[in-house]
Amino acid sequence: MGIGIKEGTRVSIYGLGHMGLPTAALLAKSGLKVLGADINPQIVEAINKGLSPIMEPGLDELVGETVKNGLLSATTNLKAASMDSEVHMVIVPTPVDENKISDLKAVETACKSISQGLEKSDLVIIESTVPPGTCSHLSIPLLEKSGLKAGNDFGIAYTPERALPNNTIYEMTHNPRVIGGIDKWSVESASSIYERITSGKIIKVRDLLTAEMVKLMENTYRDTNIALANEFALICESLGIDAREAIRAANHHPRVNIHTPGPGVGGHCLSIDPYFLVEIAQKQGIDAPLIKVSRMVNEKMPLEVARMTREALEEKGKQVESSEVGILGVAYKGNVADARETPAKPLIQKLISMGAMVYAHDPYVSPETVKSFGAVPVDMKRSLECDCVVLVTDHDIYRQIKPSMIKKGLLICTRSILDPQPFLKEDVTFKGVGMS
Repeated sequence: MGIGIKEGTRVSIYGLGHMGLPTAALLAKSGLKVLGADINPQIVEAINKGLSPIMEPGLDELVGETVKNGLLSATTNLKAASMDSEVHMVIVPTPVDENKISDLKAVETACKSISQGLEKSDLVIIESTVPPGTCSHLSIPLLEKSGLKAGNDFGIAYTPERALPNNTIYEMTHNPRVIGGIDKWSVESASSIYERITSGKIIKVRDLLTAEMVKLMENTYRDTNIALANEFALICESLGIDAREAIRAANHHPRVNIHTPGPGVGGHCLSIDPYFLVEIAQKQGIDAPLIKVSRMVNEKMPLEVARMTREALEEKGKQVESSEVGILGVAYKGNVADARETPAKPLIQKLISMGAMVYAHDPYVSPETVKSFGAVPVDMKRSLECDCVVLVTDHDIYRQIKPSMIKKGLLICTRSILDPQPFLKEDVTFKGVGMS
């Protein structure tokens, strides 16, 4: 099998979500013929019309251009996608179930579909975040149902996606890529694909297992660091210390880099990936207590924000059960429409269970999603009129909030996007995570 991907190579991508669709569009722009496969007919229909169903800067134009040029199309027929292509890329979601165990059904479905059209010299690339060993113990056995042998007849590589919502196109075209494979041909062939779309360094690791581990290490490091910052914040609050000021000062140490505390951790990566490590560690007879406790700390933060809300209202002589609470932002991070695993959801649900009437505003997230969390979707003005305003998401629009806009004089700011001093000067009670 020759190494490298030639012009005219046909690529199928399974999963056209936040990572799959940008990857498909970028590869199509590079000149490859790309067929995206997704089980959601609405997503497929939108793409074939040249529209992006995902809100991401630059993606709508990229999809429109590549569909118009005939280099990108989409289908719900996964088997047909397999039979049509020489390179098969799996970029499907991998959530955890109620027991925090990885749900790999989508990976399994994609690999079964690929096996139906897999041919000699084809290459399979897994991008979905998975527990270490998934490629060897799940993907390869399913792919070999084709009658072909991995490493002999076809290649398989693993590379974790590394991109941030709202900056996905830039990061996919500039970030380094970590690639591991079953053999040298798989690694080199996968590298030749990603070299078409990124100027970042291609980092080749020794095998599939190592590559699978890298992504989980990256996100678990961040989750653990945030948990430490959040724990610092809770201690500082009890002592009357501004945790953010203390953290900024501590970070002047050349070997210290404490992250920023907040209302919790959301999104499909940081709040999920550490559980994959806990799962595989337990199978290996290892407890991984630090990772588990870090998850516990971050998952508890929305409840701490609810506690702060109750206490702040009581200081104003009000009871939470007879108060209106305005939530600013339900997306898990600023300037995106992604509300997966957002800390706003448990916060809203806790406040409602405490008897509060909760109103929520988000310029990106749909009113239907807000309703599904239990809150009443409203405009920003209405949220700001509530007895207590809780800023949860660091959308840029909220940076423009002035003291006069907080009608009842009580603001809890869980993100470091507002200077408290102008509010305090105007007799607005300003509290935050880690602030007394």
